[in-house]
Amino acid sequence: MSANDVTQIRVGKHTSGIIGLKAVLEAVSNECKEMSDDEIKAELLKQLSQKNYISNNAKDVYGQAFIREYKKFVGEPFEDNDSGGLEIKVLGPGCPRCEKLEQDLMMVMAELNIVAGLEHVRDISEIGSYGVMGTPGLIINGVVKAVGSAPPKNRLKEWLLEAAKR
Repeated sequence: MSANDVTQIRVGKHTSGIIGLKAVLEAVSNECKEMSDDEIKAELLKQLSQKNYISNNAKDVYGQAFIREYKKFVGEPFEDNDSGGLEIKVLGPGCPRCEKLEQDLMMVMAELNIVAGLEHVRDISEIGSYGVMGTPGLIINGVVKAVGSAPPKNRLKEWLLEAAKR
């Protein structure tokens, strides 16, 4: 199992690493097109519970997160009841600068007590889909903030505080 098999998603107010999410989303999107959201949610929970521990009392919140990720994956509109956090994407194949940017963001988020979904996108074609041609790249709430460099922590703090106010 490689690091590429773990996707960080927001589950409730926390970020959680989910093993095999992308593969399951692809499989379910092909097999379950005619199913209702509740049926798709149940199938996602069933398949993802095989490689991820999901306690019984957390199944509902995980199910909501999984159906949100599914709808994003297939391009359907979705309700984001978990908002209150930010969506942050670090773009980079896993080089030391990309990893440092991700670590710096986690430190700044903890220091500022900011809730955010933090995803590290390592797939080169997916990185290119954001129009970013240099790594590391940083996207906060859909806005490209940095390309080709890891900004200093004080700049990260400014951007996160600014985005959190919106």
